[in-house]
Amino acid sequence: MAKGDIETPLPAEHSSHISKGAAVAVGRENLHDAVAPHASYEGAHRFDPSAEWTPEEEKRIIRKTDLRLLTWLCVMFFGLQLDRGNLSNTLADNFLEDLNLTSDDYNNGNTIQLLCFLSAEFPVQFLTKRYGFKYVLPTLMVGWGLVSTFQAFIHDRTSFYITRAFIGLFEGGFIPGVILMATYFYTSKELSVRLAAFWSTLNVARVISALLAAGLLEMRGIAGRPGWFWLFLLEGLLTVVLGVISFLYLPVSPTETKSILYRNPWYTEREEVIMINRILRDDPAKGLVAIREPATWADVKATWSDKSLWGLFFIGLVAYIPATPVQAYLTLTLKRVGGFSTLASNLLTAPSAALQIITMLAVAYSSEYFNERTFHCLFGEVWCLPLFTALLTIPDGGREWGRFSIITLIAGYPYFHPIVSAWISENTFDVKKRAIAAATYNVIVQIGSLIGGQIYRKWDAPYYKTGNTVCISILSLAIVTFIGQRQWLIRLNEKKRVEWDAMTAEQKLEYQTDQEAREKDGNKRLDFRFAY
Repeated sequence: MAKGDIETPLPAEHSSHISKGAAVAVGRENLHDAVAPHASYEGAHRFDPSAEWTPEEEKRIIRKTDLRLLTWLCVMFFGLQLDRGNLSNTLADNFLEDLNLTSDDYNNGNTIQLLCFLSAEFPVQFLTKRYGFKYVLPTLMVGWGLVSTFQAFIHDRTSFYITRAFIGLFEGGFIPGVILMATYFYTSKELSVRLAAFWSTLNVARVISALLAAGLLEMRGIAGRPGWFWLFLLEGLLTVVLGVISFLYLPVSPTETKSILYRNPWYTEREEVIMINRILRDDPAKGLVAIREPATWADVKATWSDKSLWGLFFIGLVAYIPATPVQAYLTLTLKRVGGFSTLASNLLTAPSAALQIITMLAVAYSSEYFNERTFHCLFGEVWCLPLFTALLTIPDGGREWGRFSIITLIAGYPYFHPIVSAWISENTFDVKKRAIAAATYNVIVQIGSLIGGQIYRKWDAPYYKTGNTVCISILSLAIVTFIGQRQWLIRLNEKKRVEWDAMTAEQKLEYQTDQEAREKDGNKRLDFRFAY
């Protein structure tokens, strides 16, 4: 049995509707006629326990979903990263000097943004569950796009801090909202690769942003404005346009896909039947609540008290810290250490972004193929460990291209955030709990980013030897945490297995057909196995 699945000991008559060519939601297919969706579920009218379809039909629907939904979610994320990452590009255009800011002021601005980002995460998730993805996500996008546009007019430290705060407030909750939306269109097995494609947009944005910055920053002097003025103004306006289009395009659910820009449904009636039933056979919990059913504080309490998630939350805190300062200071480090020009410093950030697209997609695909999580994530940490060691041992002065190569490899490490996000999703079972868990994890990741943003200090420049030593220590802690979490989940699964095996076949059947207990117990059920 695959990890993360549900035991399926139901007798043969309960799986008679599955044909040899039927869709396969591994480990859950025999539960489909025992677990009907709730009446409020938006796809309930398409639920059909006798539905059959071929693998070719399912692949065709997945391709259509990738093209029409995933592609646009990636475009939206591009807008997020464009406005979130362009501040780093401005460092090569005397941004700090123009505003009389120090590198510590820069760090403080990023800290303010992250604190506001964190404060918005849970309110946005509650709003998303109440009003739906279609309306909340584009609103956020237009909001941060407008602030990013007016960021072009900042003139001192105070205005810098204010704009960073509002950008953080509007961006908070966007990423977990998009992840939750994707879970309604994809099975748990498909999710990690789609999230990897989603996060690859971050690196595509880094590449395009570097190229745009290289050109826009050359506009310094036009209309008496610095280059970073045009960078903020034009990229912010682009995000506003993308947000408005998102209002007019996004679907409400798999069975409500009409919009102003797409007047016909994405799927035929048969395709809607396949979409709904393949999703529910993979994860029956998705049919227990409606998309717009509000989350409650009881859901928050249930999520935060779930010990099976604690290790994954702690991983979110420490795992991404080491690469954070390297990526944030990439252009500034290249300019200081290598003596590269403004144009060259921005262009030289592109290789690390391109590298991370390749490594992230490769490790996500491998994780899905082998149905394994822990060691694929560990690969990213092990990748960085010798590189930080090399930064500590390389002599000061000279060797610009060698230092550039090491920094590029660190910044382009296999980013396993999509794997952990999908890992949390498949281990929570309950949909509302999944929304809270996604927001909690993202908050913790941002706290880690806040910590990472403070590692490189002005007194430690330009080689940041002390900061890199701290990064090595945190890498070691993350490796130990991954291994510990894996062993903890194995132990929980073994404990469930012992209790499950002690039950008779009749007791197992009665247990699995108890709808009330299924909604209440969630991932604590004896027939549920944690992925690791």
